[in-house]
Amino acid sequence: MKGTRDLLPNETIRWRQLETVIHDTMKAWSYGEIRTPVFEMTELFARSVGEESDIVSKQMYTFTDQSKNSLTLRPELTAPTMRAYIQHNLARDGALTKLYYMDTLFRQERPQAGRMRQFSQFGAEAIGSPHPEQDAEVISLICAILNKLGVINLEVVINSIGSAHSRDRYRDELVNFLTPLKNQLSETSQRRLDTNPLRILDTSDEGEQAILADAPDIMEFLDGEDLSHFEELQDHLTEFGIDFRRDKSLVRGLDYYTRTTFEITSPNVGAQSALCGGGRYDDLIAQLGGKPTPAVGFAAGIERILIAAGEHKETSLEGVSVYVVTVSDNTRSAAAKLADNLRQNGVTASFDTLRRSVKAQLREANRLSSSHAVFLGDDELNSGSVEVKELDSGLQSKVAIEEIISHFTID
Repeated sequence: MKGTRDLLPNETIRWRQLETVIHDTMKAWSYGEIRTPVFEMTELFARSVGEESDIVSKQMYTFTDQSKNSLTLRPELTAPTMRAYIQHNLARDGALTKLYYMDTLFRQERPQAGRMRQFSQFGAEAIGSPHPEQDAEVISLICAILNKLGVINLEVVINSIGSAHSRDRYRDELVNFLTPLKNQLSETSQRRLDTNPLRILDTSDEGEQAILADAPDIMEFLDGEDLSHFEELQDHLTEFGIDFRRDKSLVRGLDYYTRTTFEITSPNVGAQSALCGGGRYDDLIAQLGGKPTPAVGFAAGIERILIAAGEHKETSLEGVSVYVVTVSDNTRSAAAKLADNLRQNGVTASFDTLRRSVKAQLREANRLSSSHAVFLGDDELNSGSVEVKELDSGLQSKVAIEEIISHFTID
């Protein structure tokens, strides 16, 4: 189906490697995993993401169930995570709640490299702290994961869109700047000029980007607390050794952001260079019916990260450590039992079920990147010993059948 893809065995290896890095890093940084349903009430996304956002207005997969409820396949995971935080009263577990997720999302976009209609993201949300050091930790966390995955040429881009008061003052000035130029804007931006003018800053239209180059800078409208927060964030990033630049047009495409916004990009992905985006959303939990609670987080696209890290490099199937080679017809049952014993004791093993020649079995062992071959024939059964061959070096040794498990399990 258009906009979806199958992951074949040589690709899922890379996915599992990525997932392991994410799980291990999140655990080290004291983030706990959360998993939410694949669909939510449509109102959740309309209230949080914004009616005028591209996600809500153009991209959501929405349907009505038999009970006449409007449901939506989740297009993003911050709102469901906040809904779960409120519903399960996670605030009672501590003043700071740190959550992460890794799951499948759905948006009806034009398919392109790294952007599918069914796609996967991972992300993290730190809930409870209003301070810039929490923003810096979140940015440092995603940078650490990307570095571990071998993604190079990373660029961290940051901005501040201020608190609601600062943003209101800037919005008025932006409207004053753009109104005389309204006829040069796209139909979408003309509509946003009336409904949500800050979204125009998020445009990908090159003509509009040229117009916005002369637009007023939101930094000039931030109040003292907003400026102090942003300056401290930059200080922390510098202390962490993270290089960054500021982009005054970086507002992100969702309504719930306040103060810090950031993206991490890599030219290795192509034209759509963003690997990760995030920021602070201190008003979102209150908007969804919870107590006012500050929060900051990010979401990252797994497909894009795999491309940036070299997804299309040739990847062989994971190696079967031991391949039991059946030398004679009489040893098939014994070979199957030996392979099963190895597996039951934690050793990755395989054996031939196609009744092929020894030569063909060795070819299969090499295809599976087996480290060892165990030869089992009539002589081996009679003597109680098998021939074990290291396939890389060619070294061979005899091992008693009763000691074969310990041979492969003892370092």
